Amino acid sequence: MSNPGILEEAGDIIAQDEELIEDTVEMVEAPVTSTYEWLGDNWEGLLVGSAVALGFVGLMLIIRWLGRSYRRRTKDRTSWKGIISGVFAKTTLAFMIVTAFHQVGAHTDIPENLEDILHTAFIIVLALQGAIWARELILGVIKSKAAQEEDDRDSTLGNALSIIRVLVNVVAFAIAFIIILDNLGVDVTTLIAGLGIGGIAIGLAAQGIFSDLFAALAIVFDRPFRKGDVIRYGTTTGTVEKIGLKTTRLRSVTGEQVVMNNTKLLDQEVNNIALAEARRMTIPFGVIYQTPPEKLARMKAIVTQATDPYEDIEVVRVVCTGFGDSSINFEMVYDHTSQDWNEIVGIQSQVLIRIVELFDEEKIEFAYPTQTTFTAAPDGQMIMPYPADLKAALANPSSNNG
Repeated sequence: MSNPGILEEAGDIIAQDEELIEDTVEMVEAPVTSTYEWLGDNWEGLLVGSAVALGFVGLMLIIRWLGRSYRRRTKDRTSWKGIISGVFAKTTLAFMIVTAFHQVGAHTDIPENLEDILHTAFIIVLALQGAIWARELILGVIKSKAAQEEDDRDSTLGNALSIIRVLVNVVAFAIAFIIILDNLGVDVTTLIAGLGIGGIAIGLAAQGIFSDLFAALAIVFDRPFRKGDVIRYGTTTGTVEKIGLKTTRLRSVTGEQVVMNNTKLLDQEVNNIALAEARRMTIPFGVIYQTPPEKLARMKAIVTQATDPYEDIEVVRVVCTGFGDSSINFEMVYDHTSQDWNEIVGIQSQVLIRIVELFDEEKIEFAYPTQTTFTAAPDGQMIMPYPADLKAALANPSSNNG
């Protein structure tokens, strides 16, 4: 005989199982149904978003491949093509994927919390990717400047590149970090103020170091002079041997090495003799007052003969500048296009010697400080020495220069 209690208990268990199965089916069917409904409502946006995402990822992959391929094929790192290729080669896969999902979410109706997650992730990867691109671009430009120097191994930018790389990384990723925090809803005003105060403190503590470093970079970028140029700084003239992070070293024309602080060097006037198209030389001279006027009129033609053998010399002027105490003064000015100072002064010496020879041929005398005294007896009669023409002597002042 069957026990009615057992049958009733079995029936309850079966009923509970049936309810559990029904609940399970509903749990499975609900998401599927919701998914079908969501796809039905958003299929157009999903297609557009997916197309945009695939296009963006494809474009980024092509750009990255082009950048990496160019850098593998060539060693060019300093031209604009090489710099841009380096920037593109640093495009990350995480940036592509997150951006693709963000584009899909932007074109469809997704839950608000999921949309916030995608937006936050997009801001993070975009800020970091922007910092990476900016770093590569800045460092690429600086390396390009360093490569333009004659000896990159001994260049200022080459020596400072490690410090510059650290500074660029810190600044770029600090800005990216602040952007991320700001988009996450964090009040970054206090943080920015703290960074500003800290930067001021560090700047004041290392004021001298940063001042000289930026002065060195200013010399390299602005190029008032380069290694090998002859410059004049104050009373010092010499050839630039090295532009360092703190000092610039010259080899003076007298042989010694002169070390100058970069900041103080830029604070004063610097004459770059190497960039002069020509050196203007001036030769003053004077002739005696007894020189015949016709020879004074021919002075330019006579003197310029001294420069005729030199093709890189152009006479600017030969003029009478005035009457001195014991001479008629002239001035010869010419431009010498040579950049070799030793050659310039050597040829100047030859020109001076040739002028002496020309004056000897023309019977022209150089003036030198002289004074002639005329004396007279108590009766007014002139006493030796006196000019042959006494009337002419009486018509002139008592002292005659010549």
